[in-house]
Amino acid sequence: MAINGYSSGPKAEEARPSEDTYVGKKAVAEKTTSGDSTLRSKESDDPFGDESNSEVKYKVLEWWQAGMIMIAETISLGILSLPSVLASIGIVPGMILILGLGLIATYTGYVIGQFKLAYPFIHNMADAGEVLFGRWGREIFGAAQLLLLVFIMGSHILTFTIMMNTVTSHGACTIVFGIVGLIVCYICTLPRKLGDVSHLAIASFISILAAVIITMAAVGVEKPGHGEIDATMQASLADAFLPVTNIVFAYAGHVAFFSFISELKRPEEYYKSLFLLQGADTFMYLLVAAVIYAYAGADVASPALGSSSPLFQKIAYGVAIPTIVVAGVINGHVAAKYIYVRMYRGTDKMGQKSLKSYGMWALITLVLWFVAWIIAEAIPVFNDLLGLISSLFSSWFTYGLSGMFWLHLHKGKWFASKKQTAMTVVNFLIVLMGALIMVLGLYASGTGIAADASTGTGSFSCADNSKTTA
Repeated sequence: MAINGYSSGPKAEEARPSEDTYVGKKAVAEKTTSGDSTLRSKESDDPFGDESNSEVKYKVLEWWQAGMIMIAETISLGILSLPSVLASIGIVPGMILILGLGLIATYTGYVIGQFKLAYPFIHNMADAGEVLFGRWGREIFGAAQLLLLVFIMGSHILTFTIMMNTVTSHGACTIVFGIVGLIVCYICTLPRKLGDVSHLAIASFISILAAVIITMAAVGVEKPGHGEIDATMQASLADAFLPVTNIVFAYAGHVAFFSFISELKRPEEYYKSLFLLQGADTFMYLLVAAVIYAYAGADVASPALGSSSPLFQKIAYGVAIPTIVVAGVINGHVAAKYIYVRMYRGTDKMGQKSLKSYGMWALITLVLWFVAWIIAEAIPVFNDLLGLISSLFSSWFTYGLSGMFWLHLHKGKWFASKKQTAMTVVNFLIVLMGALIMVLGLYASGTGIAADASTGTGSFSCADNSKTTA
């Protein structure tokens, strides 16, 4: 049950802000950690305002629809890099990391829900940054969120080119395939409501599930690795930590969670969506990574769909087309919605079906997808791009920032009891964890990008990037 925008119950009670912060529908001064004060009116309590007379209604998602969108956004490209993670560091540490980082991601996702229910006006990471650090926090967090989403969009265009090269046996210049991917993703991002994407999300999940099952069956029959696996591996810091960043990327959906909650009919049901996502992705990650690595061995490809024979690669990539496109579209939608809401929040244009509002949405999405295409062409190695994205942004949005959210919600009560003290220590460690992943991950991904550049992997190249043999 929700009261004045908050869910009831003891857990929700912990998540409510104190009396000197923004509460309910009243316009009150909110003191931020930077010392600034912001004044929010009742219209800003909800990012989409009163939709009773709106032509476009955004808050239409049921919890299961939001859960499917979260699954489609998260279980896509990340799962395709995980078998190569086990090949890089060994199956034992790899499986432990996949499970451990998944459990932590479940907790940090739960904290995001608490923070949203405590501050109903939050629609994105920029709004959350404003709560934590004032105006400069809003700008920094907003820019970082937008960059992360655009980089993820770029990774989907990159995977689209790999898919097209595989299916067509390099039937055209890779740059041309990238442009085709840009156009397809742009067209699919034109609807303004997440509710319009929810059915595509179901198709996306079925797509990636079928693709990895085909790949697991193919490598199980063909056994290209001859059953040779390593429990552990010796590697340099850069070679060992780049796979860790790929696991972090596999849990990188948190950056969009505030946006998903904002379009739920009943925001307090978000936790059902979260547990649906985390149960599905952690189970699938462990199963797919272990099976494909066990049969493909040390030479497992990344993306993993390239680990079987050319025929099965073509079949798997063909089946995976919906998830390659739709998961990118969801991230593109969230990126465009951040800009759109910032431009039109509190105005009638937010809910209008006018040529101007549609035109602005179309222009925003076009610019974002063009930038994503530039990124995909500039960093053409799949694992390097995922590592760079994870190090710069996912380290914070999936892990570090949630520790800050919890510390902010419980400020002044960090050591109120033994349990509270333990939780305070845990959340400080999560903040530290985010910082360490960023620093070590940047080193590892930078080393990888430099190595690939020196071996002739070129940017803006027509060359085949699928590594498929005819």
